[in-house]
Amino acid sequence: MPMTPLIHNSTARRMAKTILNGFRSYFADYLNSTLSAKARFEKADWHGVQQANVDRLELYKAKVAQTVMYLEMVTNKDIANLDLWTEAKKAYTQLVFNFPNFEIAETFFNSVFADLHDHDKISDDIIYVLSSQLIEAPAAEYSIFVRYDGADLRDTFRRILKESEFSLPGEDIELDLDCILDVFNQEVIPQLTGPAAELKFDLLESTFYRGKAAYMVGRVLDGEQIFPMALVILNTEQGQLYVDTAIFNSDELSVIFSFTRNHFMVDAPLPYQYAHFLKTLMPLKLDYEIYNSLGFPKHAKTEFYRQLVHQLDNSSDQFIVAPGIKGMVMTVFTLPSYNIVFKIIKDKFAPPKEVTHQTVREKYRLVSRHDRIGRMADTQEFDNLVFPLNRFSDQLIEELQKVAPSSIEIRGDRLVIKHLYTERYMTPLNIYLESANDDEIRNAMEEYGNCIKQLAAANIFPGDMPLKNFGVTRHGRVVFYDYDEIATLTDCNFRKIPQARTEEEEMQSGTWYTVAPDDVFPEEFRLFFSGNNKARKMFEEMHSDLYQVEFWQDLQEKIRGGFVLDVFPYRRARRFDRGKDSVLQVFSG
Repeated sequence: MPMTPLIHNSTARRMAKTILNGFRSYFADYLNSTLSAKARFEKADWHGVQQANVDRLELYKAKVAQTVMYLEMVTNKDIANLDLWTEAKKAYTQLVFNFPNFEIAETFFNSVFADLHDHDKISDDIIYVLSSQLIEAPAAEYSIFVRYDGADLRDTFRRILKESEFSLPGEDIELDLDCILDVFNQEVIPQLTGPAAELKFDLLESTFYRGKAAYMVGRVLDGEQIFPMALVILNTEQGQLYVDTAIFNSDELSVIFSFTRNHFMVDAPLPYQYAHFLKTLMPLKLDYEIYNSLGFPKHAKTEFYRQLVHQLDNSSDQFIVAPGIKGMVMTVFTLPSYNIVFKIIKDKFAPPKEVTHQTVREKYRLVSRHDRIGRMADTQEFDNLVFPLNRFSDQLIEELQKVAPSSIEIRGDRLVIKHLYTERYMTPLNIYLESANDDEIRNAMEEYGNCIKQLAAANIFPGDMPLKNFGVTRHGRVVFYDYDEIATLTDCNFRKIPQARTEEEEMQSGTWYTVAPDDVFPEEFRLFFSGNNKARKMFEEMHSDLYQVEFWQDLQEKIRGGFVLDVFPYRRARRFDRGKDSVLQVFSG
């Protein structure tokens, strides 16, 4: 047998081992980051929570870069050679066979490859376009949940709280139990098919941490019927914990795991088993959404791409220009059968937009690392994404060639888009209002104002606040999704419009006063309603404080003073009445 193939295979195996070692190093550091979430929560180290989220995102990028560096050291072969990568993938597939977190390891392999090659070289012979193993829930090496049962429901919930991983004591556990049982008796007991004494409770071993809350997540089993369960734990910041609410339905749990919220910190050494468990609680969630919530955005991107390929293989409709008012910075298209929008930065921006391509990308990066608090849509960023050309309408091709020719390339029967973002499709708020009744308009205006206030609470100023830049989710929540002019709230200079000194100043076109780039005039926010007087009137009944400079300046002062505001993923009405108001409760819900 000739020696060359043996040398080739030996090199490929060293490459595979190096990549797997890189993945193990990443995953160990990832788990340590999540394990430390409990200490941050119990110390009420909210700034530490925010920084840990950013550090964990940067960790992946750093470990990929480190692995690439080691690859260049373990062989004198040309690691850009695609034949070599074909062999390396075969070797890697053998190494990760029955690996406990093989799907994340495969994505890490893809990321290392992508760091060295153009994304348009995607082939399942070279990287994991599809997984090498079935994504299912086989028998676990150890159980990921603890089972509770017993005829006394109060005793069962008491054991659940007492046996939690928390080190701090409960503020008033009897009050917690009263509140939990009150909700359980109202929302679960009437739906049972069997006796309550036969219920079983499965609680995931690891607690989910995000922001200023901890979530004990599990399920209630009534024969074949499943009820989701989430007990939300808050810190009094005086050395005690309490239950803020209890959730027992899929829709409300889905909002907690929403695409508009940051990833959780959760110790999930077997991610696919956690994903499988969570999908039994929220069956409408797709795989990529679950993995994103668990804190694996790169693997979520892999799952999203697989879902997109599946959608294209099982549909025949064409991509079209997205409905709604066209943006000045992005051109947006969608597939009618798929609830995702695709956004491409235009080559040139219409006045008065003065941002650059790089500025827009930095804004989107800011959002990916900031606390989205349920009010900013998550995005996936892709380079050199390849589509079948015949799936694009003539109108859309014409639009792309007109406004973003540098971002697209036609190669035979394929269309390569060099850079784009994807987001969940939402009905633009201005379109939603066109067919809404009075109650729906009022609810939407309350949500619109809450969205702006909660973004401000998270130190985000939307910049551009016309109704078209906000969307309505299936749960009726209003979410911001246009990021090209966002800024940190503390960088803005909120001003009142100066009084004209003379009649000539008042009558002149344009402004009679100087305006700096960071100046914001809240009085002008009324202009965002664009003639929708009914919506504006309802908005002003609930949120006229947003027109006041003092509202914004007071919030800036609090944020600069180091205060992290409370914003939780459920309505204020869902919070248990403990006989006292929580700090800045206005920002909940």
